[in-house]
Amino acid sequence: MKKIISVLTATRAEYGLLKPIIKKLKMIEAFDVRIVATGAHLSPEFGLTYKEIENDGFPIDEKIEILLSSDTPCSISKSMGLAMIGYADYFARVNPDLLLVLGDRYETLAVAMAAMNQRIPIAHLYGGETTEGAIDESIRHAITKLSYFHFTSTEKYRNRVIQLGEHPDRVFNVGAIGIENILNEELFTRDELRKELNIKLGQTYAVVTYHPVTLEKNSSKYQIEVLLEACKSYTNIDFVFTKSNADAEGRIINKMIYEYVSKYDNIYAFASLGTKKYLSALKYSSLVVGNSSSGLIEAPSFGIPTINIGDRQKGRLQADSIINCKSDKDEISKSIELALSDEFRIKAQNAKNPYGKGNTSDKVVKVLRDNVLVDKINLKKAFYDLGVE
Repeated sequence: MKKIISVLTATRAEYGLLKPIIKKLKMIEAFDVRIVATGAHLSPEFGLTYKEIENDGFPIDEKIEILLSSDTPCSISKSMGLAMIGYADYFARVNPDLLLVLGDRYETLAVAMAAMNQRIPIAHLYGGETTEGAIDESIRHAITKLSYFHFTSTEKYRNRVIQLGEHPDRVFNVGAIGIENILNEELFTRDELRKELNIKLGQTYAVVTYHPVTLEKNSSKYQIEVLLEACKSYTNIDFVFTKSNADAEGRIINKMIYEYVSKYDNIYAFASLGTKKYLSALKYSSLVVGNSSSGLIEAPSFGIPTINIGDRQKGRLQADSIINCKSDKDEISKSIELALSDEFRIKAQNAKNPYGKGNTSDKVVKVLRDNVLVDKINLKKAFYDLGVE
């Protein structure tokens, strides 16, 4: 009997990171790899990005609808409930030998809880990280305690997972898979990218992603307006926005972006770019702006400056190419000027990325092959106390 590995994916970014792992797991004949799509993947509002999975040649084992047409905290909780119900039925029917999850989203926590009740071991990327401005902080640590195997992006994060009581033998520093995608994905040329995006895309442009700071109440409208006001004043720079994710207040951000797109020629917006177009856009950009983890993890490998706004990513390890600023129009403008200066551009080009060297998927697959195929998993985890042999 093949070992069934179910892979959870709910967003475009998450799938882009899981893709090389899925590809290599599928090459192992003893594994039956099944992708289960949910969340924003199934929403027309967010680009029906499940189609990217199918276009890559991966069949989707099941699509589980959970999103409501609202982004209030109440609706997020209800979506989590729908995720638990939908995945409880799926797990009872399929009974996978392992669930592979990535990240720190509310859907992932709900699905992990359903898997725990079904006694399905969970392998989790990426625990141990900190994002003090987002509810993801608590979710990430909760998923860590529900999981059996842990794959972290740095040694510091590995130590933090161990600090949470997980045994070192089950915690592996594998680096960030986004770096692997940068090194291995065949990216578009600049001209090909212009054609793919179907926009003018001048010589100087910024890639912008802004998500709600979910531990702040009703701040999204003000913050995205401040950012857009700063962008519109730079008529010599094009700003390529990717939509916010399906978090509380995410729709407020997306509505504001599209209002500015209709008024200003230098602001563009896309529901989803997909991995290849997104990384290609990063490659030729002059800077990255916003509060997405991609600005801290992937962008430094391209040697480009990142302007990290506000507290959403507060606590993450950062390269020297990162400029931190408050959500304030003048501060954002000053940061753009600094990022475009010759001195800082040279600094960014020479910055060292702290998130690994790009061989992540091989490390993950080896751990799963060496443990899942030979039934080494014992779900009766003992809490690992630091300093105790």
